[in-house]
Amino acid sequence: MNLRSVLVRTALLTSATIVFSTVTASAATPAVANSCASAPTTASAAPAAQTPITVWLAGDSTMAAPSGGAVCPAGWGSQVAPYFNSNVTVRNSAVGGRSIQTWLYEGNVTGTKNSAGECVLSSNTYSSRWQAMLNSTTGMKAGDYLLIQFGINDGDPNCPRHVGSARYRELLGVMAAAAKARGAKPVFLTPVSAIRCSGSTAVGTRGFISETNAAATANQVPVIDLHRLSYTLYNTLKFCPNNGDWGSGPVGAFFCNDHTHFEAAGARQIAGVVTKAVRDQQIPLSAYLK
Repeated sequence: MNLRSVLVRTALLTSATIVFSTVTASAATPAVANSCASAPTTASAAPAAQTPITVWLAGDSTMAAPSGGAVCPAGWGSQVAPYFNSNVTVRNSAVGGRSIQTWLYEGNVTGTKNSAGECVLSSNTYSSRWQAMLNSTTGMKAGDYLLIQFGINDGDPNCPRHVGSARYRELLGVMAAAAKARGAKPVFLTPVSAIRCSGSTAVGTRGFISETNAAATANQVPVIDLHRLSYTLYNTLKFCPNNGDWGSGPVGAFFCNDHTHFEAAGARQIAGVVTKAVRDQQIPLSAYLK
């Protein structure tokens, strides 16, 4: 090949290389641009913000906060807040010694029974605690939850605490309807069990189980069977058999000396049982659990 042919061939190869490089660069550019356009933005990747809610609690001493600086009893409602995320405020209005009727009508339930065997009300005025929940400005609002647990003091044969089966179901319905009217979501709980052993087995100790379930069905409200779940926990923790010493050992660390009310450590475990049931039963409140 002579010199002239070599020079021509070199020129042609150089031109082809330039054209190929230009085409390659042009083809690559849209790919880079599309990659940037399809990347998710920070806003779309983040989960939707939750609406802050309040979880309202209505019940007796097994739910209530310790009073007067006492260490025991501590109700499970005083220990439940840490199970929720920061979008939940817990308002615990449980009070020791109350049946559902005395909780609702504090001071207006007399010691006299009527012909139906129910305690007579001197007035239909609600207690300040229930009025606070019903307050249109500061009370229950849409998205809130109302957890209701009674059935321990209601079995007292004497007034003012006594509540019959039909009246108990009726009052649960009253509370559920009031919550729903404000956009809040009620949840019923059967009464938590005390510790009682039948040999090596912990057994249930409470009544009003069927009444709570019946009221839940009638009012289309979810129910957590805390009665069964609590004595199942006692069996898991092997609290039975017991020689009658309720103040020492694992039982003493869980219960007060009366084997009915809880130390703070026991209350925390009952609160854990409640929140686990919320999750297991897929109650929408579970979205706010940690």
